[in-house]
Amino acid sequence: MEPSDYTVDVSNISSSPPRLAWVSTGLVPAVLLSFCFLLGVSGNIAVIILRPNWQHLSSQSQSLMLNLAVSDLFCLLPLPLWIYAYLYSWTFGLVACKLLTYLIYCCIYGSMLTVTVISIQRYLLMVHLQQRCFQLVGMKRLLVLLWLAAVILSIPVLVVRRLSTDENPTQCWDHFSSKAQHLAKLLAETIVGISSFSVIALAYLCLHRRINQAALFNNPRTTKLITSIIVTYVVLWTPYVIVNVLAVAAVALGHEGLRTFYMDTWRITGAVTFVNSCINPLLYAFASQNVCCVCHKTKHLLQKLRFPQIPSRSADITTDTDHQ
Repeated sequence: MEPSDYTVDVSNISSSPPRLAWVSTGLVPAVLLSFCFLLGVSGNIAVIILRPNWQHLSSQSQSLMLNLAVSDLFCLLPLPLWIYAYLYSWTFGLVACKLLTYLIYCCIYGSMLTVTVISIQRYLLMVHLQQRCFQLVGMKRLLVLLWLAAVILSIPVLVVRRLSTDENPTQCWDHFSSKAQHLAKLLAETIVGISSFSVIALAYLCLHRRINQAALFNNPRTTKLITSIIVTYVVLWTPYVIVNVLAVAAVALGHEGLRTFYMDTWRITGAVTFVNSCINPLLYAFASQNVCCVCHKTKHLLQKLRFPQIPSRSADITTDTDHQ
């Protein structure tokens, strides 16, 4: 391929290929992003202000919840500009193109890494290792490292993001100077996505298994909540990961059929991933209200049966675990 063939990075969820008409493919992601903006912004603001049922969570869990809501909120706030660009053109200049894309990438990575840490924390709570781990790392230091990783992972966007000055309408997308540069960015995003996905799925599956091993904690509501977290993440991110893998294969092999397919599908699959930022407050915050009564009943049952080996701290840990 010539370098001009690398002007569009289909794995990028916020760019827009010029050859797709907004009537056939731009309207669908624009409507979906509008829904994400309206529901997600209000939902995450409500979580930040109200913090529903967070009194049952530990201080570490509250910090992670708040960090997740903030990252999702700032990920959704620039969406109106991208909706306008999908339907018309990018009229906000090169600086805004680079900085807003960089902000979205930072927030997406921040949200993804926060969900990954939450899944690990849930499992550590169940095996009673959380206190030791957070004493070694520290929550503030962990959040700083998390956002530092998000900032570093998003740097390539500042390098490759350009304006399509030779096309009408003008759009904000990636321009690659070589095939190696294109592959490097695609592989980095794919590896990070698959790694995060694998850790989250493994942590919650292990947590679900340990809960089911204890008869007192094997209740339908807890099982349903944990299952919904896994299924939601799988459903919303699997299409994007698949398209990324196809993009890597298409660029590496120079396969025009794969290239055409992922160029025609990446905008919709990318827009779907923003739905995760809308559902996160429902899964990780508001859904806890439905589990509270189960947690209280479990704690009351333990006290009624008079288990001497279960102190109050363990009950609190169990309550925190069941909330997620």
